[in-house]
Amino acid sequence: MADRGDPPEGPSENGASGSEDEYRSLVFDESFVRAARLQEFSAQERMGDHARAVRSLPGRAVRNGSRAALALVVLIALAFGAAVFMGFRHPYQTSVTRRTEPLRMTVVPLAPRGVVPAGTPAGLFASSPAAAFPEGAAGIALPVSRRTDNFSENQVYTALATAKDYLVASSLDLDVLGGNAVRPVEALLDPDQIEQFERSVNTPRDDGQHAATGWLVRFDPAEITPDPEIRVRGTLQYAEAGADTLEVVSDHTFAYVLHPAVSGPRQAGGASLFTVRREMRFRFDRDDLRLHRLEVQTSYVQAGPQSCPADTTGALRPLLAGERAVVRSPAGTDPYATGRPAAALCGTLAVSSPPGSRPAPPGPPAGTAASRP
Repeated sequence: MADRGDPPEGPSENGASGSEDEYRSLVFDESFVRAARLQEFSAQERMGDHARAVRSLPGRAVRNGSRAALALVVLIALAFGAAVFMGFRHPYQTSVTRRTEPLRMTVVPLAPRGVVPAGTPAGLFASSPAAAFPEGAAGIALPVSRRTDNFSENQVYTALATAKDYLVASSLDLDVLGGNAVRPVEALLDPDQIEQFERSVNTPRDDGQHAATGWLVRFDPAEITPDPEIRVRGTLQYAEAGADTLEVVSDHTFAYVLHPAVSGPRQAGGASLFTVRREMRFRFDRDDLRLHRLEVQTSYVQAGPQSCPADTTGALRPLLAGERAVVRSPAGTDPYATGRPAAALCGTLAVSSPPGSRPAPPGPPAGTAASRP
């Protein structure tokens, strides 16, 4: 009978049995076997110390959350208080909403005393007070900018520069002068004045608020062609009009050489001199300064030579070389009539030197208006 340790086919031929293999010498007593018994741990036991490493006590979590919320509330309160404090302390950011007033304007034609002289552009300038005037935008010089009580030096400079840009666009731009464009002027206006400006340009009226020539210098392109050379001289001044408002006052004289708008080459000596004096008051709030725009408060214009009176609401009506002013008495005024009173505003152009005469001392033309509001 085969031994329990022998293989099933019986003992090997060489007499060696399975009980005599290399592991037969190892003996495991009962205590060793009992100690090596496999034991499966529960899920709680398998987690062991790891569970304690990530677990937080309920009471401590509540306290930490309360502290974080309190800290957030304190930070928000501090930020809000700082914003309010800076708003009160910083004088350059406050903007007060106010109503923009419509432009009030007066346009006075100046009639010559005799025949309008003719000449070349160089000769006309040389024989007039404009001989010493700078050319173009160089004649609109900015004064030194100094800070005021409520506006910084940079804000004052911005107001002056914007006023100059308006004068350049409305008095020197050839497209505007020729009646071909208004956008360069309109782009600089406060939005609250856009409607009044558009009505003045599209349907001008002699009511003191809706004359296109109160906003800009314009000639009828069918009759007049302005020369590119324009002489300018004048002043710009600024002052505070309140804690949130700057005012700039301009007083400039513009000398234009005008040619008849005819096809073909111009005849030599056929040009004439035309003079416009513009006194304007501009207002700037903080939004205007920030957005590079302005409000035109008042506009007082004297322009000649023109017939007196003349309809200058849509465009100026210059008398060209060789023409003479039509002498007409001002229209009578009926004090019993209702509606807007009619009153003629006319002036006399005192300076109208022919070519070759001795130039007068530099200065604005001596134009006197019959009346001024």
